[in-house]
Amino acid sequence: MVKLKIYSTTTCPYCKAEKDYLTGKNIPFENIFVDEDAAAAQNLIDKSGQMGVPVTEITYETGKTEYILGFDRPRLDKILGLA
Repeated sequence: MVKLKIYSTTTCPYCKAEKDYLTGKNIPFENIFVDEDAAAAQNLIDKSGQMGVPVTEITYETGKTEYILGFDRPRLDKILGLA
């Protein structure tokens, strides 16, 4: 099982689309609004090098972490075994 953390903003339509998609598939995730939390925004930049949203942080059981910039449904489907 993987853990998902989505860094998003309150106004981003792609962020909303990704969260709606995951919710519709009953995939749990943690959402962090970087436009409401400057420390979280800086943490995102430090960890991923990204300033755009959504950024999905995927943490595997092994502890390995990877990041997806944007709502990349095919890649998410593959990682989550939905493809």
